[in-house]
Amino acid sequence: MLEFDPKTIDRLAQIICDIGGPFERRGWELEALLRNAGWDSPPFYDGTSRTGWLSEAMKNADHASVERLVCRVCHPVEYEDGMESAEIMRQAINQALSLQGLTVSYVAGRPVMARLGSEGVVYTAPEELEPRLRAIIDDTATVDWLLERAEETRICEANGAYVFTLIGMGSFVEYLLYAFLLQWDPEISRKGFTHHSGKPINHVSLNLLIETAHAKGYIQLDRKDFMDKVRDYRNLVHLRHQSEKALRPDPLTVMMCWAPIRAVLTDLETAASSLSGRALA
Repeated sequence: MLEFDPKTIDRLAQIICDIGGPFERRGWELEALLRNAGWDSPPFYDGTSRTGWLSEAMKNADHASVERLVCRVCHPVEYEDGMESAEIMRQAINQALSLQGLTVSYVAGRPVMARLGSEGVVYTAPEELEPRLRAIIDDTATVDWLLERAEETRICEANGAYVFTLIGMGSFVEYLLYAFLLQWDPEISRKGFTHHSGKPINHVSLNLLIETAHAKGYIQLDRKDFMDKVRDYRNLVHLRHQSEKALRPDPLTVMMCWAPIRAVLTDLETAASSLSGRALA
């Protein structure tokens, strides 16, 4: 996905601050917005021009942080009347993003950034994946394995091997959730994955990882629901399973699966930022 042009950042800052408008945000509200968007150690508002301050903060941030901020501004939870105001902001945001071929759309009621293609919205693999993974997973070897699997998945997608693309996507998110839970969840970090009886689980399934991540509040309900479909498609590794479903994946199938994976990664980044702040406190 394209990097944000400085002019696009300036336009986005004006829209988000909305000076004199119905969605105007004061300095402390901008600080809260950055925190709610999962920014790690967001800057303190210094009393200068709010638009200039926010624009500078966004230009100093990485792509993933700006993406989370933009999506947060379009999130219904930000507004008293929910989707009504969120949709107004999304339309304004998308007008600025359209000059760069980007857009924010809703997946199960939640905002996700995507690329605008000739046929409309296009969801792809997450951008800036390496720095994003290294920010939430400490183990270097684990991140390397994840990056290797993501690259193999992209190769399959680029060459039309869509069944193996879906298999790669499922295995990528499986190891991502596994590594995240082992690192960030206090109970799992101490005991590992266990049955209700307390006995260790030898094989941690993708289904258990998805259910656990949602139950502990690390991913939202709609992410869990859509990831269940990604999990099911991962089972296409069994040809009998595919033949029984009579499913022949195409580029749209892959695109629809990238959307929840992008959302899951964003949720995990937000959760890691919150957990990190809690640990420091």
